[in-house]
Amino acid sequence: MAFSNFCKFSVNFVCKIQQNPCLSTRLSARSVSSGTKYENILVEKRGANGNVGFITLNRPKSLNALCTPLMEELTSATKEMDLDSSVGAIVLTGSEKAFAAGADIKEMEALEFSKVFKGEFLGRWSEITKVKKPIIAAVNGFALGGGCELAMMCDIIYAGENAQFGQPEILLGTIPGAGGTQRLPRLVGKSRALELILTGNRIKAQEAEKWGLVARVFPTDKVVEEAIKIAEKIASNSKIAVAMAKEAVNTGYETSLEQGIHFEKRLFYATFATNDRKEGMAAFVEKRPAKFTDS
Repeated sequence: MAFSNFCKFSVNFVCKIQQNPCLSTRLSARSVSSGTKYENILVEKRGANGNVGFITLNRPKSLNALCTPLMEELTSATKEMDLDSSVGAIVLTGSEKAFAAGADIKEMEALEFSKVFKGEFLGRWSEITKVKKPIIAAVNGFALGGGCELAMMCDIIYAGENAQFGQPEILLGTIPGAGGTQRLPRLVGKSRALELILTGNRIKAQEAEKWGLVARVFPTDKVVEEAIKIAEKIASNSKIAVAMAKEAVNTGYETSLEQGIHFEKRLFYATFATNDRKEGMAAFVEKRPAKFTDS
């Protein structure tokens, strides 16, 4: 989207919410409380106020290997949570042994070039990056190949002490295909990214934190709990401001500093069209907790 058109987009985005108070009610009808059935993931709400969407990858026999049906379900569940007005943030996790050990090799083994090219194989995996609400990955055990790529698609990564990260596709005669060659260098730098990608080596959670791949490391049995805590804190803020802040950071990450600052300024100006900005500043001046209405 051209920067010159963004201000108009931002105001329209806010106005649609203000002018249609029934919007959130209609969207809630499609929320995770609707009882949608999934085979490869578990979906629920967590937190004291039930405002944290919680998704568990659930293919234990294959160490949560990422297959097409699982990724389609994950895309569907995160989209539903994005539309659920009661959810303010999302936590994505796996098991204590594996967040996701990689893509499902059995699914890929027999594929030919023409099929993966024409079918845009893995093309929809990055759909979760379009979710407006923050997604926190709570990683224990293996996060390798597609599992590492999935974690990097999230906005914040918390790791348990037993977590391992890597892009071992080179050992299979191929390369990362779901963003590994692009997101990893942006997070850890070109040299370190190439070291992992070209060797297939793994790094432990503590080194991943040192490199900037993960935000924090916790004891294995505490990482999910800590991810829910930060998700609850995020969810207590204005959903509009949170979405704008996330968009500003992600957009700036892929543009020049000058363009990023320009984009940020437009979003900052747009917050002045919201009730939440008025409430937040009034609450600060009056020395009381803000009561955001997401409007």
